[in-house]
Amino acid sequence: MHGHADHVDHSEHQAHLPVGVYLRVWFMLFILSAVSYFVDYFQVEPLPLRWVLIVLLALIKAALIMNYFMHLGSERLSLVYTILLPPVLILALAAIVIAEGSYISMIRALFGG
Repeated sequence: MHGHADHVDHSEHQAHLPVGVYLRVWFMLFILSAVSYFVDYFQVEPLPLRWVLIVLLALIKAALIMNYFMHLGSERLSLVYTILLPPVLILALAAIVIAEGSYISMIRALFGG
C-alpha cells in the first residue's frame, strides 16, 4: 500500500508544471498555427512542399501537446510507444495505399483501362 501512495505522489508531482511553461507552449502552438495558416494563405509553391510544411507543423504541434499537456514526456517509453506507434503505422499504411492508388490511376490513364 505504501508503494501505491508513492506512485500517487509521483504522478501528482508530474502533473503540475509551472504556469509559465504552459504559457510558453501555448504561445509556441499559436506561432506554429499562424505559420501553418500563412503557408497555405500565401500558397507556397510547389504544392507538395506546402503539404509537407503544413503536415510537419501539425506534427510538431501534436508533439508539443503530447509532451506538455498530456504529460507523455515523463512517461515510460513503453507507454509512449503504445500511444504513438499505432497512428504512425496507420499513416505509413495510408501513404502506401495513396502511392499505390495514384500509380494504378496513372497506369489506367496511360493505357485507357
